[in-house]
This record gives sequence, C-alpha cells and structure tokens, in this order.
Amino acid sequence: MPLSPSSSVQEARKAIAQRLREARLDAGLTGHELSRRCGWHPAKTSRIENARAAPTDADIRSWCTACGAPDRIADLIAASRSADSMYVEWRRLHRGGLRGIQESYAPLYERTSAFRIYCSNVMPGVLQTPEYAAALMGVIADFQGAEADDSADAAAARVERSQVIRRGHRRFALLVEEAVLRYRVGDAATMAGQLGHLLSAMVLPSVSLGVIPFTAQRRIWPQETFSIFDEECVEVELLTARVMVTSPTDLQQYVRAFADLSALAVHGAEARELITAALHSLG
Repeated sequence: MPLSPSSSVQEARKAIAQRLREARLDAGLTGHELSRRCGWHPAKTSRIENARAAPTDADIRSWCTACGAPDRIADLIAASRSADSMYVEWRRLHRGGLRGIQESYAPLYERTSAFRIYCSNVMPGVLQTPEYAAALMGVIADFQGAEADDSADAAAARVERSQVIRRGHRRFALLVEEAVLRYRVGDAATMAGQLGHLLSAMVLPSVSLGVIPFTAQRRIWPQETFSIFDEECVEVELLTARVMVTSPTDLQQYVRAFADLSALAVHGAEARELITAALHSLG
C-alpha cells in the first residue's frame, strides 16, 4: 500500500464520525429523527456519520444537544479542530507571509532530539545556505502568488532556525535523492555554495547524510519530502498543503519507510563522490 499522507486526517475524521454515531445510538434516535431535531436533511446526517463530510462546530453542538449529550460537545469540537489542523493548505499558512510559518517551527525544532528527514525535491531545510533558501522561498512566493514577497525574511528565519544543528545533543539523519543534488534552485553560484555546504556539514558529529543514487535498485519508491520529529509527529510536504501525521500507526509507517530508504543510500566517501560530481557538473 502506498504511504498516504492524508490517511491520518481521514482516520481522525472517521473516529469523530463514530463518536457522533455512538451519541445518536445512546440516545435511541434514528438518523431521520436526529435530522428532524437538528433541522437539516437526513442526507447530511448520513454524510457526517460516514465521514464524507466534516461537521462544523455548530453541527456538533446541534447533534449533541439533540442527543441529550451536551457534555460531549467540548471534546468533540476539540477533536474535530485537531483533525482539521492536520491538513493545512500552504495558501492559508502563508497568508501572512512566508516568514511567519518558518518562525512557527522553532518550538518543535527546539524540543526535538532526533530528526529523520527525507528529501526528494529540495535540500533539507536544516542544511540550506542563505542563498539557496532565498532562491527557494522566492520561487514559492512566486508560484503561490504572494501579495507581499517576504522571501528574504523567510529565508533568514529558516537559516536561523537551522542553527539547532549546532546546538545541544541533537541527532540529524538526513536522506536526499541524488536528483536533489542536480536540481537547479538559484543560479550556478548558489548551487555551488549549497553543494559545498553539504560537504562541510557531513563532518559535523550530529549529522548523518545519505544520498540515494540514481542507480539504486529501488525497494521503496520515492516519496514526498517528509520529516520525522522524535516519535512525536511527521510533517509531509505536498504541493498544496502540509500534513502533520500524529497517529502512532501512521507514524511507524513513516519510520519504516525512512529505514527502507536509508538502506538504499550511500554515506561517507561514496556520498561525497556524488555531491562532488554534481558540483563539477556546474561547470
């Protein structure tokens, strides 16, 4: 089965739907009777109970009131909001600019001891140079049609956040597909500086950097870029949204995927050869 970054969101919504259904059954109500008490069409009740539609806060209040279970309202609204926050569109996150979302990660980075980061499309954020980060943020701002381009400030915030790699006793296991070394983000000078930075970072005692060669015999297919923070959560980066995975079952699936991807990677001298080859290809 493919890794599905939206599976945790759907499972969370199914759990809320099940709790609402239980409230209806505990009250001895049919779907039609609950719908009548709430003042909406029975099809809406069916969609909510089958997790085909996410209930609003008002829906949950009406549902629980109709079932004579007002004590369940607060918990169910909190669970519903949590499920909604797991899948957040970049457009919403970046509404106030790109810098804010970069700064918002700081508490998570500070409390994480072990980082496992897999990148299939761009350099790991914790190893991006200021020039590479600025070029990337500029591309993102342009693609999303940002009203105000604060990509320079966002890049500075990302680089500042990345200083955790040199502080404390944290461990960073980083994997990149070889293609990441070749993708041109910024001009040749920017890429040369970025690749040189990778070579320098490899000597840090806290960093393990692996490169998955083009020639690796795939036992697991390339994934979306994802980051595992201790055993707390996984962030998956989609084109349109960020997904935060917290379900223990799904989290362990990403841990397994990271282990399988690690088995494909080369480290040390072999990884340096691939980085150096990409550097020389810049001319």
